[in-house]
Amino acid sequence: MVGSVGNGLVDLAVNGVGGKGAHPEAAAGAFAMEVETAAEGVGNGEGSPTRREIVLGRNVHTASFAVKEPDADDEETGEREATMASVLAIYRRSLVERTKHHLGYPYNLDFDYGALGQLQHFSINNLGDPFIESNYGVHSRQFEVGVLDWFARLWELEKNEYWGYITNCGTEGNLHGILVGREVFPDGILYASRESHYSVFKAARMYRMECVKVDTLISGEIDCADFQRKLLLNRDKPAIINVNIGTTVKGAVDDLDLVIKTLEEGGFKDRFYIHCDGALFGLMIPFVKKAPQVTFKKPIGSVSVSGHKFVGCPMPCGVQITRLEHINCLSSNVEYLASRDATIMGSRNGHAPIFLWYTLNRKGYRGFQKEVQKCLRNAHYLKDRLREAGIGAMLNELSSTVVFERPKDEEFVRRWQLACEGNIAHVVVMPSVNIDKLDYFLNDLKEKRATWYQDGTCQPPCIAGDVGQENCLCSLHKK
Repeated sequence: MVGSVGNGLVDLAVNGVGGKGAHPEAAAGAFAMEVETAAEGVGNGEGSPTRREIVLGRNVHTASFAVKEPDADDEETGEREATMASVLAIYRRSLVERTKHHLGYPYNLDFDYGALGQLQHFSINNLGDPFIESNYGVHSRQFEVGVLDWFARLWELEKNEYWGYITNCGTEGNLHGILVGREVFPDGILYASRESHYSVFKAARMYRMECVKVDTLISGEIDCADFQRKLLLNRDKPAIINVNIGTTVKGAVDDLDLVIKTLEEGGFKDRFYIHCDGALFGLMIPFVKKAPQVTFKKPIGSVSVSGHKFVGCPMPCGVQITRLEHINCLSSNVEYLASRDATIMGSRNGHAPIFLWYTLNRKGYRGFQKEVQKCLRNAHYLKDRLREAGIGAMLNELSSTVVFERPKDEEFVRRWQLACEGNIAHVVVMPSVNIDKLDYFLNDLKEKRATWYQDGTCQPPCIAGDVGQENCLCSLHKK
């Protein structure tokens, strides 16, 4: 039966855990759909639309765990508890296995929050404004505000000048930052580079904002020449800009200072709002020597980061910081809570602030600086080893995201959980990724690649249009 416990266990077996004999539906693998995209082969976003196939994952309905009503004698026999314990044990083994082969997504899996297990029995909810206590007493606002103060200091904004909250994810931070910009400038136009995270364009749809996509350089950062051209087409309307502190695919950092200069020279002084999407690199950049700084001493409106990425956390979460002067247009009194609320979600996970507070206290600025240096060093190691093996690869200057040719086999992609786009894939080198893991991946890739292209009937893809000719090692560009 679709959705039975048995099918779920079989799906875990497909990944090498829990036995043999995969259900044919569960093992069917990925399927594909076509989408229309801009012709971005040369990195400038120009040209007529092209069709590209996107490979989607398996349908989880073929592998879900059913919820069944207990039998009348379950309490006496204990069979129900034994069955659930078995399912959870097998699932845990699958998580251990999948963690060993996790490289494509920016999550730090190296954390230990065992000391916080004593709090799991409490329903901790920080509903409403973090700075105004509500009538619901089981909250963690004291931890949340401590974390927010830490980030406000990091981005150089005084306690009495900022407002923020701990979000449920990086996307919520973008939704909130762009919403604040829209409330400050109701008739503003949203500008974002084509390589911005999809949540930025989701925000534009949700808020019914006019959105202008700006072309990018080959590195993935915003092309300020194109930004200037498109700004000048809308001189009469304020500008709301999403600035990427690390793009999703290439890890490119937009030039914040050049964006500000472009706005001011274009006649938009005091008529713009900048939201900085720093999901991953927003917490790494402050610890990179000579890197351009993200700071509220510059005319930015908000910054958001993810808490479960570089910091590492067992549940998705994030931090959103904005200027206090902007928040009144969103905030409203809620009698039911005896508080105010300017958040998006209302009820918020009260455990997340405690996890973040715990790690910030354990590591501090110095601990994060060491981890950033380790990530950048290991990213350079991976890029160099790929190129030595004849595999085209690119690494942006301020990034730990290594971009390389997309593996030919989708099973290999799923095994290593690689994020792919067109002809390229990437590995995000996080604190939990060490040299041994990178060597394991490199050896596996080289071994598989030798079989994919051994008969010469097909060649590795050309990625010059994605990463530049100097980073491509296809037969045409290999020197």
